[in-house]
Order: sequence, then C-alpha cells, then structure tokens
Amino acid sequence: MASEHQNSHARRRRPSIGIALSLAIAGLIVLAVAISALSPSSGGAGAQPAQVANGLSANPELDPGQSIDRPAPNFTLTDQFGRPTSLSAYRGKVVILAFNDSQCTTVCPLTTTAMVDAKRFLGAAGRNVALLGIDANPRATSVSDVRAYSRAHGMLYKWRFLTAPVRRLRQIWSRFGIGVEISRGLIDHTPALYVIDPQGRERALYITQMSYASVPQLGQLLAHEASALLPGHPPVRSTLSYAQIPGIGPGTTASVALAGGGRLALGPGHARLLLFFATWDAEVFPDLAARLKALNGYARAAAGRGLPALTAVDEGSVEPSPAALPAFLRRMGHPLSYPVAIDRTGRLADGYEVQDEPWLVLVNASGRIAWYYDISTQGWLSPAALAARVRAALSHPGATTAPTTAGATAALAGSPAPLAALHAQASQLLGSDGALRRRLKTLRGYPVVINAWASWCEPCQAEFPLFASASRRYGRQVAFLGADTDDTASNARAFLAGHPVSYPSYQGTTSQLAPIASVGGLPTTIFLNRRGRVVYVHVGQYVAQGTLDQDIATHALGG
Repeated sequence: MASEHQNSHARRRRPSIGIALSLAIAGLIVLAVAISALSPSSGGAGAQPAQVANGLSANPELDPGQSIDRPAPNFTLTDQFGRPTSLSAYRGKVVILAFNDSQCTTVCPLTTTAMVDAKRFLGAAGRNVALLGIDANPRATSVSDVRAYSRAHGMLYKWRFLTAPVRRLRQIWSRFGIGVEISRGLIDHTPALYVIDPQGRERALYITQMSYASVPQLGQLLAHEASALLPGHPPVRSTLSYAQIPGIGPGTTASVALAGGGRLALGPGHARLLLFFATWDAEVFPDLAARLKALNGYARAAAGRGLPALTAVDEGSVEPSPAALPAFLRRMGHPLSYPVAIDRTGRLADGYEVQDEPWLVLVNASGRIAWYYDISTQGWLSPAALAARVRAALSHPGATTAPTTAGATAALAGSPAPLAALHAQASQLLGSDGALRRRLKTLRGYPVVINAWASWCEPCQAEFPLFASASRRYGRQVAFLGADTDDTASNARAFLAGHPVSYPSYQGTTSQLAPIASVGGLPTTIFLNRRGRVVYVHVGQYVAQGTLDQDIATHALGG
C-alpha cells in the first residue's frame, strides 16, 4: 500500500493524492508553537556561507530549518537487524533523525536520500554523524518492514531504521510532536526531521518538501547543520545554490537519456503518456516488473489506434545507485517495447507534477497535462482500461477560461428540477453552512460534488475553469456546489463575478464543513453518493480536466 502526505496543502500547483492533511498540519502547528517559545532564532542551517545560502529564503521547495535547543527524548527501539538501539548510545555524535513511513512512495524516499547526501558531503567527518529513522506507519511496524525499506533504498548498512509495537511508537511520536493518521486507508504523518547535537539536544527541525530536485540542497543544509555542531566545524564538500530549481514541464522541449544509451526528446508537439517510477517501488509492488511488462499491451495498442506513445521515466535522482535501473531491467529478462528514460536531476518529476510513484501523466499535443493517475493509491490499470482513460481524457482537453453563462444555460436546459434549481442560482453566494446541509438533503438521489475554495487561494483560482467545464457537461446528472471557505463575502462575490460557474456557492469556514468532511487545506473537493454519504475527498488542486472528469465518473456517477 502507498503512503502518505502530499505535504503541500494547496501550495503551488501540485495535484493531490487524496489524503486529508489536517492531523499533519495540526502537528506542525504544535511543533512551531513549542519551538518559537523555546528559541528566538529562526533558520536552523548552521554556518552557511553567504554565497551558498543565496536564495534559501525565497525557495518554497526547501525548508530553511527552525533552530531549537532542548533535550531530545531518549528511546530504545529495534533496528532493521532486530537489535535494540537507543538514542543515548549516540552521544558524542550528531544525529539526523527522521520519521519515515516504512512503505512510503512519496516524501520519505526524498528525505532518506538527502540524509545520505548530508553524510557524504562531510567526507571523513561523516563518521561522526549517525542517521536514524523511526517508523511512522502504524500498519507496517515489523522488523521485516523496516528492513525491506532499508534494503530497497540501498540503506541497509547506512542507517538504523527503528520500530516497535504501535503502542510504543505512538508514545515516541507524541514526544516528538509527530502526528500520524490513517485517512481513507492511506498513511498521513508529519514529515519532520531533527538534528540532535553530540550532547543529546535537539538543535534544528526541518520539514521535508515534495520536490525531487531540491533533495541535494536539503542534504547540503543538513551537512552544514551537522558541521556547525561537530568539533572543528569540518568543511562541507558541496557548494550548491539554494535558489529554487525550476522543473522541466511538458511545455518545455527537453532531451533525456535513455536506459541502454541514446536520448529521447520530450515536450510539446505531440501527445505522450509517461509513467514515472523507481526500482524501489518493488518494495510496495513486488510484481513491478510484471506490471511494466503488461504495459507492452498498451504500447502495442497505442501504435495501432493512434493513441499517445508510452514512455517510462525512472526517477534516477532518488535511486539507491546508478546501477539500480540497469540491474532491474536485466532481471526482467525480456526488454520492454517502450523506452525507459532516466530523470537524473528530479526536474522532470517536478515539472510533470509527480506526487507519488508509480505515477502516470498524460500530456496533450500543446504541452499541457490532460490527465494524471496515482497508481500507488488507485491501483494498476489494465492496458485496455488505460487506453480508455487516455482516450477519454483527450476528448475533453479543458478550457483555459470558463464557459460563458449563456453556453452553460443552453447545455443544461431540461435538467431535473433539483439540479435546474442549482443552475438558476449560477455563481451566486448563498447562506451559511446550515443552509448548505439543508440543500444537501434536497439533493438526495443525486450524486454531489462540493468544491471548497476561497478567493485568495491561487490553486482554487487555477482550477475553477475545470469545474466550470465539468459542471456544464455533467450538470444534468450531478449536483455541483461551491463552498467558499474562510473568505469575505465581498471578495467571494467579486471572484464569482469574474469566474462564472453553473452552480451556487455557500459561505462558511473550515470547521463548519467538518460535519460533512475534514478539509485540511484549499482547494478540497468532496464527492457524495446518491445517499448523501461521502465517498471520496480530493485534497489539493486539479490541474487536468481529464483527472477531474475521471473522478466525477468514478466517485459521483460510478456509485
């Protein structure tokens, strides 16, 4: 099973993997309050040369760290070899301690790669730095679980990944302010990483971001933090800038290396389907090789039916070694019938909005993302099902501006009375949360899609045309409603005047929406079935019309 937080509750343009973030966000708030009370300093990166630190404060993909100074709670847990390990045993060394989900396919592999980078950047002084992880997956706490993660990421002998029975782990999570929750079957936890000095005191806290390209930068930050705490302050053998590293998205022409030699051009000009993966996905999907071979069926169908060609992209930036992919492909025996590219910098993954692995991205000919699909949380598609999804996504490319009011009215003429009543209130801002719940009762018998938004929320603004288009096409079968959240009425009305949709919005707060569904950040989209029960919650921005359409078909019309 896949894991955790998207770690960007409506930040930038990231798509969501559908996990509620309220607990992790609450955990971060508690940590921030406690830390600010203990230390007046902000910014935990120690001894950063000015030329290196340039750009750090302006990089949204990189947490600069929070300085703290308090005793680290001691613990004794079991490592990946079944041996007891205590934090106190590492007195005299700098400890980099991370809380990682042992079955994670999102942020945790980025965190552990940065930890290994940090130690490597210190050269011989790295022997005075210990890397520790504590399992943050309440469903996978066995020694074999932490050993499997360590082996898959090439870290079996590079750190100690610690675990214990869930009751004991919860005590440790609480002591370090780590929130852990199982939300709709997926694991969500506070992505915290501590640096502990040789005297056993917490000195810095970092929150890992979901950005592949920034992993070496985080490693350098951690190396400088460790250096500042070690005798003699050994030099850090890395001089990376901390300026934000731009992703290489589908609108940019790029040449990428192919496994086995040669290069492949990506970019606008023709539609393409990309599968982002890493060899360590096999820890969660033991049949990864067989699944990749099965996609040969899609590649053959695409060639004969005019569908976009498939390209796999190995996320080489977080592979355990450059040899991992060649060895994996050799073990497969028979070559794949589609090319495998290598993203060595992480810039492709960031530019194509990858939030989990394996991850499918469909790009149309104009270089825009038309559809994305998280295999890790939603499962593998058969070649036939994949072809159908691709064809459907390309049939609705999405609009860059909202449909006209007149066009929506004509398209929705003749809708059933309860839905027609919604269309008659198009773009209006209505009453309170109580009125919203009463409205939902009148819509029993129809599936409902509630989009929680705010006028100040940039991702909300960006996705509004997608909802305008979808509500125009599905509004005769599905009830659409807006929930203007934590906003002022005047700003909301002004926003709706410039962003027309075929349905009304109700004004309220995040807490007032809680009886319907937990809203951990904006935008959030809530799907209710015909009986009025919540069946799915999508946290974050929809960046592709095809993905919104598919969620409507699956979660609204599918039940």
